[in-house]
Amino acid sequence: MSYDHMKKKIEQLDAEVREILAEAEAVDREEDEAFGADRRGDEVPAELARRETRIAKMREAMKAIEAEAKERAGAKEASKAERAGADQDEIAQAVKQAEDKATPPAKAQRNFTDPESRIMKTADASFHYCYSGQAVVDEKSQVVLAGALTQQATDVDQLTPMIEAMDAQLVLAGIEDHPKVLLADAGYCSNDNLEALADGNLDALVATGRLSHDERVMAAPKGRIPKNATAKQRMARRLRTKAGKADYARRRRSSSRCSAR
Repeated sequence: MSYDHMKKKIEQLDAEVREILAEAEAVDREEDEAFGADRRGDEVPAELARRETRIAKMREAMKAIEAEAKERAGAKEASKAERAGADQDEIAQAVKQAEDKATPPAKAQRNFTDPESRIMKTADASFHYCYSGQAVVDEKSQVVLAGALTQQATDVDQLTPMIEAMDAQLVLAGIEDHPKVLLADAGYCSNDNLEALADGNLDALVATGRLSHDERVMAAPKGRIPKNATAKQRMARRLRTKAGKADYARRRRSSSRCSAR
């Protein structure tokens, strides 16, 4: 291509470029007026985007529910294998098999807004997504000695963890004196809890609630407690004593379900 021809060709191409750019600017102005300055006009429709977001959240929730089902199945099988005296390899194999077979219940639920919350029955007898608040409160000062939020709708499994948390917090605070009496409502009553308390150094009074039809609340006469008394019967008897009634009456005056002095 000759120099003269190249010169003419460059001028022609420059003109074509200016024309194309002008057209593009005109199209941009039209699209900005039609769709807005921050949009191109070929974006995914809002309804489609909203549905795709919901699908992604539901898939994420399903995976979380499936993971929880596997974890529960594995923990249950591990506990069963340990009680049977299995070694670590056998326990691991049992756990893996349980997790592989685990499927979540059809009615298992998941909150998209707050996935860690759980459906619980509240004081108004309705069901809501929420947490269970735990607290150990000093009876005299009403100072919270330990607190926690759990996903468990019931309190029964939280008694020992809260006592341990209370002890740890007092140590961190440099307080050597620990409560001598723990008062807890019937929500914390279980045979395991009562036996654990009996083996510890903390004097605890836990409301026993209703006894089953074949259980009898032992009176509180003078003398030794019968050797065949259950942990629940012993606690019920302790609550019937003059000292027990006086101690537990203080918990009723407190706003907490678990208090200490």
